[in-house]
Amino acid sequence: MSCSARKMGCVTTDDPEYPLAARTAPSLAALDDHLIQCRACPRLVAWREHVAEVKRASFRDDDYWARPVPGFGDERAGILVVGLAPAAHGANRTGRMFTGDRSGDFLFASMHRTGLANQATSVSADDGLRLTGIRVTAPVRCAPPDNKPTPEERRRCGPYLAREVELLGETVRVAVVLGGFGWQALLSTLAEQGWDVPRPRPRFTHGAEVTLRRRTPAPGTDTAGAHHDGEVPDGGQPPPAQTLTLLGCFHVSQQNTFTGRLTPQMLDDVLLRARDLAGLSALD
Repeated sequence: MSCSARKMGCVTTDDPEYPLAARTAPSLAALDDHLIQCRACPRLVAWREHVAEVKRASFRDDDYWARPVPGFGDERAGILVVGLAPAAHGANRTGRMFTGDRSGDFLFASMHRTGLANQATSVSADDGLRLTGIRVTAPVRCAPPDNKPTPEERRRCGPYLAREVELLGETVRVAVVLGGFGWQALLSTLAEQGWDVPRPRPRFTHGAEVTLRRRTPAPGTDTAGAHHDGEVPDGGQPPPAQTLTLLGCFHVSQQNTFTGRLTPQMLDDVLLRARDLAGLSALD
């Protein structure tokens, strides 16, 4: 097609430039609608659809989602959890982040203990799970072979994470980053968006805590963070946050949770710290 990729829907879904159109998504719902049609990475498309055909024996009667997986949770979240990519027989099957596998069981059980989820289990997209004050996402939205996206796949998928972060900008105060892959991806995204990311970039470790400030103002604000018209927009909604704290946490993969490298208490501690930094009400 001859039209510009800067407008949503202008290129075919298998065009490498298709993700770029996500930059203009006016809402999270519009972003998700655009995302789930994406076929820009041939290796990931082939793998996600192959897995859906062969299936795991225990899921042989399931209809796999087998498409890119949107973020999930509170659309006015104060906390954003950034993982790696959907699991082949988890989110690639259920269509919801961290749903239907043991990694998700570990994560959402902790969210429930820390008052961020209404239930401790996450088995399907229609199981009634609700998140409060928190949202989960990933830098790569399709299940990769061996759980290892390539650098090019991360780069190509980057506009989806970038736009999601922008659309959450009015409320998000903390990012809980699960593992080094997500840490590097989020730092790259934030640097491109005008956040003051130190050089050399902060290294990922469990328990790392890094607070960033916005080097350039968010769209629609002046250098002090005030909106150009001098009014607080949308009937009292705050302007986009000018600080963002990143918290490092080992990934909730079975390699970490089964070996004790990441324990339930360790994850609870990170989420409780995130609650505090995000200004969420204290647990009873």
